[in-house]
Amino acid sequence: MRVIITAGGTAGHIHPAIAIADEIRKQQPDSDILFIGRSDGMEKSIVTENNYPFEGIKVHGFMRRFSITNILFNIRSLYHIFTATRASRKIFKSFKPDIVIGCGGYVSGPVVRAAAKKHIKTVIHEQNSYPGITTRLLEKHVDLVLCPDLDSTNQLKYKEKAIVVGNPVNSDFFTANREKIRSRYSVGDRVFVLSYGGSNGSEGLNKVVAAFMALHNPTDSVFHVHATGAYAKESFARLMKEYQIDPEESRNIKVFEYISDMADYYAAADLIISRAGALTVSEIKARGVASVLIPSPNVTENHQLYNALSLAKIDAAYVFEEAQIDNDKLATKVLQLTDDKEKLQEMGANAKQDFSGDAALLIYQAIKGLLNGV
Repeated sequence: MRVIITAGGTAGHIHPAIAIADEIRKQQPDSDILFIGRSDGMEKSIVTENNYPFEGIKVHGFMRRFSITNILFNIRSLYHIFTATRASRKIFKSFKPDIVIGCGGYVSGPVVRAAAKKHIKTVIHEQNSYPGITTRLLEKHVDLVLCPDLDSTNQLKYKEKAIVVGNPVNSDFFTANREKIRSRYSVGDRVFVLSYGGSNGSEGLNKVVAAFMALHNPTDSVFHVHATGAYAKESFARLMKEYQIDPEESRNIKVFEYISDMADYYAAADLIISRAGALTVSEIKARGVASVLIPSPNVTENHQLYNALSLAKIDAAYVFEEAQIDNDKLATKVLQLTDDKEKLQEMGANAKQDFSGDAALLIYQAIKGLLNGV
């Protein structure tokens, strides 16, 4: 099988693409897989670190706010779509793919569209419960649209092309031992809360977390691990000083900038407090953990809200929109939730029940079926 995969922009697009490639290589070790992404995007380093060949093209998204600067930027973006399409065709000519798979980000648009015009089999994998603009622009032209859940398929015009497969989750989330982290920190029977706002961090989420820490730290009933993110590290330290909390001295709080072994912390957790990116929601489902979700308002089409609501609808998560949050009131609600271990277990079980299974394998089977004419 000769496969081109294209993805870019965020880790939420790139990591599922890597998982799909890994599954194809696992099932068919003789497959040739090539990634196409932005020459200056984060996808280049992630793909090459995972030992896949990479071809870079130049392409940019569009600015939506009206200004002279943005108009000029958008003119350049239109030009780069043309050059990206031309570059993609050159790659197709030399690589001769059997199939082209788009996993999101605006780099997927011209690559997948060019493949469809050349009558190459095409698939897009949408990670969010509300399909992004790239998916909605491409769905008419591709052979298959692979969706995370039924909510996503319901938003499509060409529903007959849709297959629900879920989102690929790192295998570590299935094998991680619950007691590894709990034993390391002598958690005992305390409720374990894990909170984070992504690799860069979130000022809004950090304020809620700090207010919650101020409530639970004196009670000794909650053990709380928080990842601040790179950009919010200093501001969170200031919040800790305002609340007169010293994480270094506290028995109940640990604060990190970044957590690399996230699967182990998920396994230990009774409650997750986080944003609602597509991968985060899939990881919550895979591990079966209760969650309090604060969707980022700074994303296209407010898609994180739709991701979060997919869990709220099955009573697996509480969802709060950032613009409407009162930090102290929400902190009180979260503390009340941690007092109800039975409710936490029930929410976690509901999340687990909604997990679609081995998404990477389902995606491979869909691709194989398309190529075999099934």
